Amino acid sequence: MPGRWTTAAVCLLALVALACEAGGEAAPRPTGGTPPPGSPKVVAALGDSITTGFGSCLVLTSCERNSWSTGSGLRVDSHYRRLLERNPGLRDKAYNHARPGARATALAGQAEAAVRDRADYVTVLIGANDACRGTIEAMTPVTEFRTEVDRGLRVLREGRPKARVLVVSIPNLYRLWEVGHDDARAARAWRRGVCPALLAEPTSTAPADRARRAAFKERISAYNSQLSAACRAYGSRCRYDGGAVHRVRFDLDLVNPLDYFHPNTAGQSRLAEVTWRSSGYAD
Repeated sequence: MPGRWTTAAVCLLALVALACEAGGEAAPRPTGGTPPPGSPKVVAALGDSITTGFGSCLVLTSCERNSWSTGSGLRVDSHYRRLLERNPGLRDKAYNHARPGARATALAGQAEAAVRDRADYVTVLIGANDACRGTIEAMTPVTEFRTEVDRGLRVLREGRPKARVLVVSIPNLYRLWEVGHDDARAARAWRRGVCPALLAEPTSTAPADRARRAAFKERISAYNSQLSAACRAYGSRCRYDGGAVHRVRFDLDLVNPLDYFHPNTAGQSRLAEVTWRSSGYAD
């Protein structure tokens, strides 16, 4: 019976959230005239569940209106909304090709979709799922990760050579374990299979579990180094966030209360804020 009441409560909260969000699309804010030179006409987002806004609407599914990159809802001041303020002609020309569970191998296919959109501003946030495997051994090798990132970026460079690309660092998931492993609710949620390479047995102090978490932390650092290098190799049209997202101090109040992993609207807003500074449009 308690389980039924919990399920009912979650469903009710989800319905309330969806009702509150209904009609919450962003109208163009007042603008001071013609768009600044170089303003994008089409925006596209590539990546995984973080960029789809997964879990930010009180249900464990994508909620793209809350995406830090292309979200059109009123609760997150996304890159799209900030750019829309400058150029109302951008309205309805933001496309989210990120997919839950996507790894670096999916980046090229997503980039092809952005090329078809004729996107001239593309955000990339990928890598968490390459690390969040069942075991450390199952994680994507660093060299393979770099190869797939290069392949995806090559599609953009060849298909949309004048587009601006923003490559974003992977969040500091290890810190999330640090601040959450003593929280009974978070530990219970993580035991359902959330990022097991890091979060399995979240309260264990056994040497093997400590070594596993340390290896995970090192792999994320290695991926971020490769993302930075891949962006440099791309050329002047690519910007890396300089590790800004990885430096965000994700506490439990920035993640949703269902899986205690994916950013809630506050977390998505924080991502939008720190990545906007590196976008090339902030000034």
